[in-house]
Amino acid sequence: MEELKYWIWLASILSVGSRKKLKLLEHFKNPSRLWKAKKEELMQVEGIGENSAEAILQSKHERKIEKELEKIQKEKIEIITVKDREYPLKLHQLYDKPIVLLVKGDKKILKEFSLAMIGCRKNTIYGEIVAKSLAKRMAQNAIVSVSGLAVGIDSFCHLGTLEGKGKTIGVIGSGFDYFYPKENQKLAERILAEGGGLVSEYLPDEKPDKLHFVARNRIISGLADGVVVIEAQEKSGTMLTVDFALEQGKTVFAVPGNINSACSKGTNALIKQGAKILTNWEDIVEEYPLKFLQEEKAFDIMSKKKRET
Repeated sequence: MEELKYWIWLASILSVGSRKKLKLLEHFKNPSRLWKAKKEELMQVEGIGENSAEAILQSKHERKIEKELEKIQKEKIEIITVKDREYPLKLHQLYDKPIVLLVKGDKKILKEFSLAMIGCRKNTIYGEIVAKSLAKRMAQNAIVSVSGLAVGIDSFCHLGTLEGKGKTIGVIGSGFDYFYPKENQKLAERILAEGGGLVSEYLPDEKPDKLHFVARNRIISGLADGVVVIEAQEKSGTMLTVDFALEQGKTVFAVPGNINSACSKGTNALIKQGAKILTNWEDIVEEYPLKFLQEEKAFDIMSKKKRET
């Protein structure tokens, strides 16, 4: 418990990014040793200049950190550190992986086979139908869905998973005390009630911020084995998540759409650039034939598709 306090402290220093924190942990081995370090020792670490060293030293408010720990325990939030066995192996592949994950709900599903499902906030009816039906079909075949609990496509993906009696993970860009968007609070509660999970790299009292939402996108794609883009504008947060997924070596699927719809310009462009076109459930089976289905069932589906073509 004492060591956990120092992890909370390190997570609270937002002016020092994940890569620098990982360098610090590599050098000092654990946060408690880092806590005791002097300015000169901090500046010996690669990437830690005077400003970062000062920020670290000025962040040592022990009573405030103890209150954070008390709140986390009271609200039944689990903390998974980058040193813990429970930390998802898929996230270890990120060069800027979060040093801690704050988790509500079932943490075991963070390690299960999953697909991220992402798209426009201002979606079309077509996008809603595709998101719900595809998420439901995935859930019926034991695929965990991962999304950002935003309005629009994210919400419909979470809802489709729940309709299919599956598990879904919502990754948020704030602390749990400042859930955003507020209109999805009940959806978040339903996700927890039905066996899913909520994830953040921010302490409970951290407010939503534009940069937080950009950063959380790497976790959405990082937790998943592949990424499904339902609808996307050409320049959007959805496309930033795709960039993270490609950097991480993940398979990207894109649903084709109306060439006159702004919400399909991103997905259609991705298909032209080499993303896997997704027009039906079998396209996912073909990419991961043995990951989530019995071998015989996957073989039957793929054989049927070949006969039809």
